[in-house]
Amino acid sequence: MSTSLLLAFILAALLLQLGIGFGFGLRRRLRFMRATVPLTAGFAPHEPRGAWVGLRRFRVVRRVFEDPAQSQCSFRLAPVDGADLVPSAPGQYLTLALKLTGASASDAGRTILRCYSISAAPSAAEFRITVKRAERPAGKPNLPPGVATTMLLDRIADGDMLDVEAPAGRFIFDADAALSSVFIAGGIGIAPILCMLEAALAAPSTSHALHLYYGVANGADHAFKTRLGELAAAHEGFRQTVCYAAPRVEEKIGIDFDHAGFIDIALLRATLPAGRHLFYLCGPPGMMASLVPALRAWGVGEGDIRTESFGPSARGVEVPVAARPSVSFDVQFGIAGRTIAWDGRDANLLDFADRHGVALGSGCRTGACGACETRLVSGRVAYAHAPDHAVAAGMCLLCVAVPLCDLRLEG
Repeated sequence: MSTSLLLAFILAALLLQLGIGFGFGLRRRLRFMRATVPLTAGFAPHEPRGAWVGLRRFRVVRRVFEDPAQSQCSFRLAPVDGADLVPSAPGQYLTLALKLTGASASDAGRTILRCYSISAAPSAAEFRITVKRAERPAGKPNLPPGVATTMLLDRIADGDMLDVEAPAGRFIFDADAALSSVFIAGGIGIAPILCMLEAALAAPSTSHALHLYYGVANGADHAFKTRLGELAAAHEGFRQTVCYAAPRVEEKIGIDFDHAGFIDIALLRATLPAGRHLFYLCGPPGMMASLVPALRAWGVGEGDIRTESFGPSARGVEVPVAARPSVSFDVQFGIAGRTIAWDGRDANLLDFADRHGVALGSGCRTGACGACETRLVSGRVAYAHAPDHAVAAGMCLLCVAVPLCDLRLEG
């Protein structure tokens, strides 16, 4: 081997070692950067859910009420850093970290997590969420309405800042489905449904029919009326049916609304064209509890029903009967120093804790925000669906979990 060839081999080996060292160093640097993404104090990082990890600051560009009663308000949010957004999937939601102000003495300064549906077609510049003022819970006259929605509607103004997690959620419009789409919205359930509609109608590939059934109490609660009218007038393949459950005297059928009463299976069977449809439903638990079983009984396949709910029984999450324990288990709450017998009456462990007066942190109540994540010291739980929040090892989400045996919880 000549001297020049030997030198060439030595130089190549040195370059290879340098390349490997640089690669490992870069990999470690990237992992370090990911682990140290700045978050608002008090929130631990978890797996990314979309365009960014943790919390990102947004400015309220504009807020506007969407209904005559001014109980439903939209907030347009733009990132403070000015960088483009990765557009959300139609139907997803944002999680907001809200530091309470003007609340009771026990709540003031506390930060809570709440989830709100994105109500406009995906955009690279901003998001729009729509929030409905919470009503006083039925049967609990001494319990105040939701502190988060009250703060948003009464105290957050144009120009204010909010900390936001990336879009998440599995209630997503399927643009590739070769079926006509039927959207059913009750009350504020119109928010993700409108996002889906706008995205579907803006897509050049959408060729199948779109049907909207939108139910509210009466015209005072009729949100996005002008926008929905514009969409119906501009798109021949889009048809909407507006239902008023309790129309006012001055409101006329055929002019202000299309159907008096609730959305039910009889209305769907009478007005939908024959054939297979893909159903998207979002509304209060009562609507979901009646319509979803009725659709199944009508013969609609499980894969053709997509649902999202809201309220204390958010998303209509229902643990399958076969998964519900039929025996009593002892659930020990470490922080409260109490052991309580689980009897299967509650939909999840968070409701169980609430019913027995065990105060625990909570947010979305859908397995999305992670606010109720609690250390599982011993025992096993089952989930009605895979949580959106990435549950850390050794932890569980109380709002969507039921026990499968005796439990010991740190919370």
